[in-house]
Amino acid sequence: MTRWFVSRHPGALEWAQQQGLVGLRRVAHLDPALLAPGDLVIGTLPLHLAAAACARGARCLCLVVDLPAGARGRELSAAELDAYGARLEEFVVRRVCGGEPG
Repeated sequence: MTRWFVSRHPGALEWAQQQGLVGLRRVAHLDPALLAPGDLVIGTLPLHLAAAACARGARCLCLVVDLPAGARGRELSAAELDAYGARLEEFVVRRVCGGEPG
């Protein structure tokens, strides 16, 4: 089982390590074709990538942060992530249609 950490942000990786998450394979962008059943994917993924990961049998833990508007769009430190209540929440995502609305 591979434990993937998907993020371009150094503060997010530092936060994860402070939470005891070690032995992570860090990538800036996830290629779902590399996933195997039982893999763990940690990060903030677009829905289509989370669905692809789940379809391949991986678990998806989303890094959830309740940011005020003024804190968006800039790098956050591990301490700031803690202050904003960063946490991991597991989601199971599946595609239900081919992209046509309605």
